[in-house]
Amino acid sequence: MQTGSGVEAEFDVLVIGAGHAGTEAAVAAARLGARVGIVTSALETIGQMSCNPAIGGIAKSTVVREVDAMGGIMGRAADLATLQFRMLNRSKGPAVWAPRAQCDRGLYRRAVRTLLEEHALLSTIQGTVRGLLMEDDGHRVTGVETIEGRRFSARAVVITTGTFLRGRIHIGTGTRIAGGRAGESSSVDLAEQMERAGLEVARFKTGTPPRIDGRSVDYSALEPQASEIEAFDYSWSHFWPTPRRGASGATRHPSQLPNWITYLEGAGKEIIQREIGRSAMYGGAIESRGPRYCPSVEDKVVRFPKAERHQLFLEPEGHDTHELYVNGLSTSLPPEVQLDVMRTVPGLEQVRMTRAGYAIEYDYYPPTQLESSLQVKAVRGLFLAGQVNGTTGYEEAAGQGVMAGLNAALLVQGRAPLVLGRETSYIGVLVDDLVTRGVDEPYRLFTSRSEFRLTVRQDNALRRLAPIVEALGVFSADERRVVAQRLRDEDVAREIAESTSITPAQAAVVLEPAGSAVLAHAVRIAEVAKRQDVTLLSLFAAAGVGGELSPDAVTTAELELKYAGYFQRERVAAEKLRRMGAFALPADAPYDAMRSLSVEARQKLGALRPSTLAQASRVPGVSPTDLQNLVIELTKAGRG
Repeated sequence: MQTGSGVEAEFDVLVIGAGHAGTEAAVAAARLGARVGIVTSALETIGQMSCNPAIGGIAKSTVVREVDAMGGIMGRAADLATLQFRMLNRSKGPAVWAPRAQCDRGLYRRAVRTLLEEHALLSTIQGTVRGLLMEDDGHRVTGVETIEGRRFSARAVVITTGTFLRGRIHIGTGTRIAGGRAGESSSVDLAEQMERAGLEVARFKTGTPPRIDGRSVDYSALEPQASEIEAFDYSWSHFWPTPRRGASGATRHPSQLPNWITYLEGAGKEIIQREIGRSAMYGGAIESRGPRYCPSVEDKVVRFPKAERHQLFLEPEGHDTHELYVNGLSTSLPPEVQLDVMRTVPGLEQVRMTRAGYAIEYDYYPPTQLESSLQVKAVRGLFLAGQVNGTTGYEEAAGQGVMAGLNAALLVQGRAPLVLGRETSYIGVLVDDLVTRGVDEPYRLFTSRSEFRLTVRQDNALRRLAPIVEALGVFSADERRVVAQRLRDEDVAREIAESTSITPAQAAVVLEPAGSAVLAHAVRIAEVAKRQDVTLLSLFAAAGVGGELSPDAVTTAELELKYAGYFQRERVAAEKLRRMGAFALPADAPYDAMRSLSVEARQKLGALRPSTLAQASRVPGVSPTDLQNLVIELTKAGRG
């Protein structure tokens, strides 16, 4: 399509899709001063939680706080909608704690829309995008056109369509519905245009469990799991003197609800084994790969035949409904089989199913086609973020959305792209893994993917990333003051701990309950804080110091004291990686002519075109010897 007359409005950045990637991309671009339009087929579904209504978890919670530290909205919306909270990994120490917030779907969606509309430069547009407006023989994007015939121009476009590109829903082997989500149409025209443009396309699948009517559940047979909300917030925005209020009018968090635990046992497993040929996945209706670490219940029964039972969590959907999400029972079996299986589960003998589970297949674009900025290499101004890049999870989508939105705005403004190193963030790990290594299954973040998981933690995201985006102009003057105060609190907490002594009598109040040896004489608080099961907050309270400091800031200071030796080793490795990242590789480097490199290295580097030596080091098949020879080749040619 060519641009022409009939353009309804002009934008700097257009975002297609208003899920977790799209909303973050739109806000990020608007924060940099870009005029932004976000186009979605239904404004009512902005911020919709398509699957599990939970934010965070192991590794994912770090991404939520990183998104927040970069001015994003996921953490803010979660805080306003959290109805059930757990701190995972408590037994392993605070350095690897991982918050997880179960959210009220309705409150979360409304919070996201409210946070979007706080930005005057951001416009929401209801419409289904038919295709991109292109120039330069399809090598530059100039806007979008909707199926309603509306045209909008833009200098950059971010596609965040999730599972909607040629999405197809499967329930059993006989029911196939074109759709990107239950009850919503898929996008075919845009998908076909992308394929015609020469982008490599592939298919993945994902699934969702049934929902049930909580009024039909026998709770006396279930194990309750209470919320641990305490004083937790994902977002630093709540440090404001006047806290934000949720949609219910309550400050920060709505009232808390429990989850309920039950189990799929022998009788239910037998039904699944007997009927597995009627599953879309096992009956041959779906051939695409799904997420290995979020398996369907059919996969669990097949892969773990000796397991006596499988744990299920019944999770509330919101305060305005009795509907429960059956976490752990993702399936594409026929609805009648799903109901039969659930009625074998303790507490669900008389259950009523409100929505059947289903599997969905959709298009994604192998992300090695992207630059580190998430711009498509072959089409200037076109960025991709979220599940279209082969990832899974709200948090992974949000992290990509922030990066794509910032870089789209930076491109429009003629500024250099923002690329986060692996040593700076989980978002940096995510993007680097995608563009360097690609995906062969839906990508999910784990702590094991990061080489720097002790120094890249959920508690220190603001210190790691806020200065980077602040330099870009993301924050307002008031926000800069709030961030500076939080970072100052961390510094002051450490200074107090290192300069203040605690007496034996004061310390005994903390040490005796922890089963730790009492002090023989006064000792610096920093030394006592290194003991196991002893917190800096409790020592400050006992000594009567630091009461004015943010508890989160004190916790971060405590971790820096407790694990200083481990952190130092990681930071030395991070500095080495930064130096490698500073060694830029020319985009037109003649790898085929570099005979000192192995054949595999020449082929891989020529295909992927990494932008730095650090990226090249993570390309499969490129050895340390290849890297050394690459530096020599480029240095001799005067290009390193």
